[in-house]
Amino acid sequence: MAESVSRRQWLVNTGIGVAGSMALPGLLPAMEATRVLGGVSYGELLNQLERDVTTMRRAAGPIRLCYNENPFGMSPKAKDGLMASWTQHTWYDPPIRAELRATFAKHVGVPVDHVLVTQGSSEVLATLALAYGQNGGKIVAPWPTFEDLPRYGATLNAAVHKVPLDDRFDHDLYAMDAKIGNDTKLVFVCNPNNPTATLNDDQALRDFVKTNAKRTTVIVDEAYYDFVDAPNYRSMVDLVLAGEPIIVSRTASKIHGLAGLRVGFAVARPDILAKLSAYVTGDPNVFGLHAANASLQDTAYQTFIKQKNREGRALLISALKTMGRKVTDSQTNFVFFHAGQPVETVQAAALAKGFVIGRAFPPYTDWCRVSIGTPEEMQRFVAILPSIL
Repeated sequence: MAESVSRRQWLVNTGIGVAGSMALPGLLPAMEATRVLGGVSYGELLNQLERDVTTMRRAAGPIRLCYNENPFGMSPKAKDGLMASWTQHTWYDPPIRAELRATFAKHVGVPVDHVLVTQGSSEVLATLALAYGQNGGKIVAPWPTFEDLPRYGATLNAAVHKVPLDDRFDHDLYAMDAKIGNDTKLVFVCNPNNPTATLNDDQALRDFVKTNAKRTTVIVDEAYYDFVDAPNYRSMVDLVLAGEPIIVSRTASKIHGLAGLRVGFAVARPDILAKLSAYVTGDPNVFGLHAANASLQDTAYQTFIKQKNREGRALLISALKTMGRKVTDSQTNFVFFHAGQPVETVQAAALAKGFVIGRAFPPYTDWCRVSIGTPEEMQRFVAILPSIL
């Protein structure tokens, strides 16, 4: 693979400089490939990205397998989009905001007026808590699940009902239904669920959402939508299009690798989005908007990340089952398994071996959540499993 100019000269030409190369190591591998390397396929570029990222992450210190991050970061095309927008950092309300809204609407198959672009999907949940949870509004949610909505609701003195998962780690739909009444303002569903990585039965969950949408507003968190391999899995976006009071949240943090740039999406009827918009506290940053817009159109990168995630996930699940450990059927970019000892003990042992893993999620305090790194990282993690369990 030949370079048309040297790495040092490229850094000078682009104005980053040698000091910049040390300050911004996370930006360089794929960005250099897209701007410097000529005559290579995009597939080979992504393979080079995998090698560069794995090397860089190993040099940076303990490997982060704790926050369900995309270890590869943003796509090369997203990096190019970000860098091309550099001069727009001084702008309010950049045109890319409307462009991204249209790109995402096309991506999920809804009219543009059914999309709200937010500062990460956490802002979707925050605005929902503000819009529906104030003054004692009743919120029903599974537990454990992604904690932001219940937490936001609690700070607003909402009546938050946390319904324990069933013995398969699924939403207990019958128990949740029993908690929903005329005073319920919001029902939260997370599918696949975090931290358990599990996917509810599609038809059962769909029936639950449709039935309860006739009684109240339902939010379906689909942050891990892109990692699901189950053939019968469907987004709930079609129920939004049917006019139901349902909100679907998505994020650019996971498969698109933009967690630090904070871009998320709400899909809902325009009247519901208008209600949420009243509680939005600010605008997504211009770099995140450009990166997300490019990444949504980079289907080759999305396919690459899905495959690498499958490889790493399969390595970890296979090793855990070989060791006789209980493990949930992961449909995400993380794995949830029974460690048989306090999570804090496993965390300390893993850190001593160079890996940072997830915290405890009560009441499952002896179950571990481990995010999927690059395949090479997962091979290394699997090798140390016997010594930390």
